[in-house]
Amino acid sequence: MKKIILLLAFVSAHLGMQAQELIRIWQNGESTKVALSSAGNMVYSNNGATLTIAGVTYQTAAIDSITLVHQVAVTYSEGTANVIVPQLVANDITVQKDGANVTITNNNVSNEIEFVLKGSASNGSFTYNGSYKTTLRLNGLSLTSQKGAALDILCGKRVAMVLEDGTTNTLADYAKGSQKASLYCKGHLEVEGSGTLNVTGNLTHAIKTKEYLELKKGTGTINIVSAAGDAIHAGQYYKQNGGTVNITSTTQADGIQVEQLTLDDDKTPDPDKENNGQIFIKGGTLNVEITHEDCEALKSDGDISITGGTFNIAASGNGSRGIQTDSNMVINEDDNSTNIIITATGGVCTNEADADDPHRCMGIKVDGDLTINAGTVNVKATGKKSRSIRVGGKYNVSDNANVTVSPAAKVG
Repeated sequence: MKKIILLLAFVSAHLGMQAQELIRIWQNGESTKVALSSAGNMVYSNNGATLTIAGVTYQTAAIDSITLVHQVAVTYSEGTANVIVPQLVANDITVQKDGANVTITNNNVSNEIEFVLKGSASNGSFTYNGSYKTTLRLNGLSLTSQKGAALDILCGKRVAMVLEDGTTNTLADYAKGSQKASLYCKGHLEVEGSGTLNVTGNLTHAIKTKEYLELKKGTGTINIVSAAGDAIHAGQYYKQNGGTVNITSTTQADGIQVEQLTLDDDKTPDPDKENNGQIFIKGGTLNVEITHEDCEALKSDGDISITGGTFNIAASGNGSRGIQTDSNMVINEDDNSTNIIITATGGVCTNEADADDPHRCMGIKVDGDLTINAGTVNVKATGKKSRSIRVGGKYNVSDNANVTVSPAAKVG
């Protein structure tokens, strides 16, 4: 209670300073966001039992905390960008602009600052430098870079990316640059919000994260329009709790690839990195079409765990695979049903580099053990010499699972 009173006193003293100042009222892990300029007089009533903010009355005992949020607004308008920085954090934020190419350096290491990006630029980009967790809110953003990445997030901490409800956001990078992806994040990228994100990777990957990539349960739609490399390339692990990911035949490499992070001094995996090289699918929808030779729709160096979600995967490139792991794979059902449909229509790989290993197109290839405990799994291979499922270790199917495989899986 004392902390809330002190914060409200501070907030009241700064009312009207900037529209980019917000307060969040937290209850049971969820927050209600109120613009500071519209908060009005915040009044305790009933001997402190209730608190009224912006005309809404809260039970004081039910409030976990009230936090002050600073928002930096970046609005693009073709050849330029307007950046508004709240007064309270002006000393922490450095802004550099070259037309509509914006670079922001955040030196604040104690309070999270949010960045709201909106507007359109056919020659624009956003680069972020910082050493503390942050939130990027895409609120109807359209950026096509003529220099490098459209979004280049050079922060090694947790970065929340919110696709604001009802918005469509579009990113495309420069085909002749040196960037790692059209959307690159150095740290941990967590995506949420029910909006839509369209990404084009003209140079290489469409989306790349150095460490893990997570799609929250309420995530909207991510469309990979095209990619010269992987559609999505993640380090450490990939987790999908919800949302729809659409990856079309215009992707020239893998659909979703996860690699193990390595130790700084050599190329061996780092055993201290949590879930290193793994994939977790707990919900949402994956629609992936792979037409290029020797590519995978879903590929991991480590284990794959599927406990929910809808999968529509088509592997038609020679030597392509629907799902491939160098380790083990488990298919089950938890809070959501699991429905997997995979077709393998490609033939044998014809790349000269693979002449010593002319591998086949496959629906699922697991080097370790494959365990199917529950869910509906339908894998069909029709390509010349293609296979439905190939398992290097043990293959276990529970009576609770509905599995249809044609032709039969090859084990061992």
